[in-house]
Amino acid sequence: MATSLSLTQTQKQMLKLSPAQIQVMRMLELPTCELLTHINEELQTNPALEEGVDKTAEIEDNDFADDEYDNPLKNEDFDYDDYTQDDDISERTSLSSSNNSRPHEEIPFSMGMSFAEYLKSQIYLTKMDKPDRHVAKFVVGNIDENGYLRRTTEELVDDLSFRENIIISDSKMQEIIDQIQLFDPVGVGAQDLQECLLIQIKVKEATPSVKIAHDILLNHFDAFTKANFNKIKQRLSITDAQLQEAIEEIKHLNPKPGSAWRGTLNDINREIVIPDFIIETHDDKLVVSLNNSDIPPLHVSIDYTDMLDRYSQKDNKKSQETKEIKKYIDSARNFIDAIRQRNETMMKSMQALVQLQREFFLQGDSMYLKPMVLKDIADRTNYDVSTISRTFSNKYVQTDFGILPLKFFFSEAMTNDSGETISTREIKQRLQEIIEREDKTNPLTDDELEQAMHQAGYSIARRTVAKYRDQLNIPIARYRKKL
Repeated sequence: MATSLSLTQTQKQMLKLSPAQIQVMRMLELPTCELLTHINEELQTNPALEEGVDKTAEIEDNDFADDEYDNPLKNEDFDYDDYTQDDDISERTSLSSSNNSRPHEEIPFSMGMSFAEYLKSQIYLTKMDKPDRHVAKFVVGNIDENGYLRRTTEELVDDLSFRENIIISDSKMQEIIDQIQLFDPVGVGAQDLQECLLIQIKVKEATPSVKIAHDILLNHFDAFTKANFNKIKQRLSITDAQLQEAIEEIKHLNPKPGSAWRGTLNDINREIVIPDFIIETHDDKLVVSLNNSDIPPLHVSIDYTDMLDRYSQKDNKKSQETKEIKKYIDSARNFIDAIRQRNETMMKSMQALVQLQREFFLQGDSMYLKPMVLKDIADRTNYDVSTISRTFSNKYVQTDFGILPLKFFFSEAMTNDSGETISTREIKQRLQEIIEREDKTNPLTDDELEQAMHQAGYSIARRTVAKYRDQLNIPIARYRKKL
């Protein structure tokens, strides 16, 4: 069959986002701390963008700018009355740090040494010679953040030979690793949990309970991890009291030696949560504000706008210099407008969340949380669900009851025996309360938990009980059993 070539035209509709829209969406995803970093980077790369309040006179429109772009971070340009019902808004609602009514204190800090640097500093306290110290540094460099050395002796020897042309025997490498494992914190450099615990138990005073604990970790570790305590008692011929004392010794060991160390400022900052929203209560009224006190006000450089006016008057053909200046100015205006849109979207979305969860913010009890999904916020704000998802992703809110992730407020709905719509979070809380009150010597199985939940008015299946128990990081009954 003969084939032929032909040209055809088709017409279809498709949505294509502009660069400005893409920039707004990306900014929505940024938490407050990352937004500040992004602003500082933009200030470094765009000379037409300046930090500070623009105190110059109003800039007249020209051929390249049809709209006026004022500073979106100034209080007068961002009207919170559109989103709140309270006229008495605290100064924390200000998006500009130019207000000097809040004192700003500089907090000095020092950069501490990292976990690896701390371990390397202990190498010089040993009697290792210079070649062995070099090998020890190489070993320390392979220890992960939890304090484990996940590579075998043979792998380390081969890697050292390939990378640095240093030949060392397996026995010598193991000797150096053994010394590192006695560094502070003890147990660092172990290959697995069993070895880590054994290293720690060996350095403890050899009391009867410590000896039993060592025997359990060395010879009955599998039974211990599976909570087969009866099997351990039979094999070691010990009483319940002796087993309990040995288990207490093991519980005091550190399964992650690296977690005990807090090193550089960057490591510490990873655990510090900076809230993106602040919610305050004033006479049963909830005031929502953005935590933007450290975000600097921005404006387009007047020098660049004046330069653009001069170039455009002299060069009607728009030279390369004119196009370059215009590009910087347009980029600065788009950047400022993206921040303004980000703030408006975040405020409007958060205000909708507060309205839906008003009782929780007033009472602070998770039992007052209503079932809520992203679509509920989207329906109230007329935003797309994807926009709400970006707005609340990796964001936190500071309340009178602590700092909470925004994902905390979202949960599916279920109906109890009374016909009331309840949150799955409420069901999880009730399940956790039942497990906390159980007899620890005879903990409830999932079937028994299902019956207890039915008695409490929550008709959920056994598989749902197991799913929620896993989500709460609660082990099965056998692992919860205490002697």
